[in-house]
Amino acid sequence: MTTTGIRLHAPAPGWSIAADVVVVGSGVAGLTAALRCEAAGLRTVVVTKARLDDGSTRWAQGGIAAALGDGDTPEQHLDDTLVAGVGLCDEDAVRLLVTEGPDAVRRLIETGARFDESEGELALTREGGHHRRRIAHAGGDATGAEISRALVEAVRARGMRTVENALVLDLLTDAEGHTAGVTLHVMGEGQHDGVGAVHAPAVVLATGGMGQVFSATTNPSVSTGDGVALALRAGAEVSDLEFVQFHPTVLFLGADAEGQQPLVSEAVRGEGAHLIDADGVRFMVGQHELAELAPRDIVAKGITRRMQEQDAEHMFLDARHFGAEMWEHRFPTILAACRAHGIDPVTTPVPVAPAAHYASGGVRTDSHGRTTVPGLYACGEVACTGVHGANRLASNSLLEGLVYAERIAADIAANGLHARVPQPVPHPEIPEHPLQTAQARFTIQRIMTSGAGVLRSAGSLTKAADQLQRLHTDAREALAENGKTAEAGVDTWEATNLLCVARVLVAAALLREETRGCHWREDRPERDDTTWRRHIVVTLNPDRTLAVHTTDTTHFPTTLPSQAPQEQ
Repeated sequence: MTTTGIRLHAPAPGWSIAADVVVVGSGVAGLTAALRCEAAGLRTVVVTKARLDDGSTRWAQGGIAAALGDGDTPEQHLDDTLVAGVGLCDEDAVRLLVTEGPDAVRRLIETGARFDESEGELALTREGGHHRRRIAHAGGDATGAEISRALVEAVRARGMRTVENALVLDLLTDAEGHTAGVTLHVMGEGQHDGVGAVHAPAVVLATGGMGQVFSATTNPSVSTGDGVALALRAGAEVSDLEFVQFHPTVLFLGADAEGQQPLVSEAVRGEGAHLIDADGVRFMVGQHELAELAPRDIVAKGITRRMQEQDAEHMFLDARHFGAEMWEHRFPTILAACRAHGIDPVTTPVPVAPAAHYASGGVRTDSHGRTTVPGLYACGEVACTGVHGANRLASNSLLEGLVYAERIAADIAANGLHARVPQPVPHPEIPEHPLQTAQARFTIQRIMTSGAGVLRSAGSLTKAADQLQRLHTDAREALAENGKTAEAGVDTWEATNLLCVARVLVAAALLREETRGCHWREDRPERDDTTWRRHIVVTLNPDRTLAVHTTDTTHFPTTLPSQAPQEQ
C-alpha cells in the first residue's frame, strides 16, 4: 500500500486506523483543521511527529497579524503583505487572508486563546513591514505557546483521536490515484508502535517547515521537510521553495553552533530596539524608510552586508533603554533565553545574526488548500497558497495557518469526501527512494549553509547542487548494486527528506537569476520583473530526477481539479 509515485524504503504497515480525515501536524494549522473537521461530524485523526504541543507554533514569539485595531482595515493589511511579497503574492489569496483573518482570530479567542489586553481591548503591537499596530500577542512574547495550549486543550476536550511521536512516511492511494491515507512510523511505546497506516479519503498536511536543512535555524529539530518530501513523492507540485526567510535577529551562540537557535522576536524591534554594530552605529538608518522595521529580507541583508564590511560574525540588538520592567513583562521568554546564555539585555546589547526561519514556498495549493493530488490538502508552512510571495510579512504565518485550515475543513465537508471509502491498493512495482545515512543530515546542512544561505551565487549554488547530487547518486548506486539502502529508521528517513527538499530548493535558487525578497543572488543583485515575475514549480519524476518549470504569477491556481468523489 503506497503512492502511485515513489516511496521510502520502509517495512509494511503492521496496524491501521480508519478515519474520514487524517491531519498530519499539530501546530495552529493542523489543530484548527482537525477541530473544524470534527465539528463538521467527520471522524478525524491527528498524527504528529512529537507531542501535540511540540510543533513550530509553540515557538512563535511575535504574534498573529489581523486588522483588529481602530483605523486599520483589511485593505491596509493587504497592501503591506503585497509590498513584502515583492511582486509574487497572489492578490486573491492575500485578500482572502486579510478579509477572513479578523473573524478567524475571534474564533480562536472563542476556542480559548487568551491574548494580552490593555483597558479591555487587544494590546496590538507592530512588526517589520507593517504600517499599523495589528499584531495580537499573548504572554508578552509567548503567543505561539498560548495558541498551542488553547488548541491542544480543545482537541483533548473533544476526545479526538491522536497519534503522537509519529513520523509520516508516504501517501496511500486507491486504484484511481485518489488519496486513501498515509503510512507512518510511531517512535516508542504506546497504543501503536512501528510502521502503520491511517486509512482516510482526505489527508491534510500541516507538517510545518524545513529549517533543519540549514545548520542554524529557529525551527525545532522535527522540521525536516517531511510534508514537502511526501507530497513530491506522491506527485504533487511544489512552488517557490527558493524563498527561505532568514530571521534577521537570532541569538548568536558562536560560529559553530548548530540546530535550533533562540529567536529574538521582531516585536523587540517593533517596540523600539535598535540594530547597531560594534561601534554603536545604527546601520539600518538610511537603508529603508522603516529602518530596523523594514521587511525581514531587507534587514537580514543589511545585517549580512555590515558583517561582511566589518569582517564580523554578528551584529547587536540594543534595547537597554527598555529597562528591566519592560523586559520582564513584555519579553520574558527572550529575557530568560538570553540570560541562560550569559547575556543580560537589560544592561548589554544582544549579539544577533540571521538564521533560517520560514519557508515562504511549499506544496502548491489553491484557495481551498487543495493540492494537485486528489484528496491531498496542505496548510501552514508546508503549503504555498500564494499569500507570502517572495517574502513572508511578519506574523502572517499564524494567520495563514488559521484561515486556510478553516477553508480546508469547509471544503472537505462540502465535497463529501468522507463518503468515499478508502481502499488503498498495493503497488509492488513502485520504485523505492534510496535512503541516506543518518550522518548525511549534517553534510546536507553544511552544504546548504555554505551554498544556499543568505548569500547565494551561481558558483555557490552550482557547487551545492553538485554535492547534493553526489549524495543522491551514491545512495542510488548502492541500492542498484547491493539491492539495499541505508537501514530504514527515523534518522535515515529524515535525512532522505532533507536531501529531497534541499535538491529542490537549490535547483529553484539556481534557476532564478535575480534578487527578489529573501532570495538574494550576489551575482544577480537586481530584481528582474520582465523575466522573473514568475513562480518556479517543481515535481519529482518517477526516476527521481526533478522536473522544473515556471508559471506566470497571474496564473497561480485559484481552483485546482475537484476533490469530490466521482460518480460510481
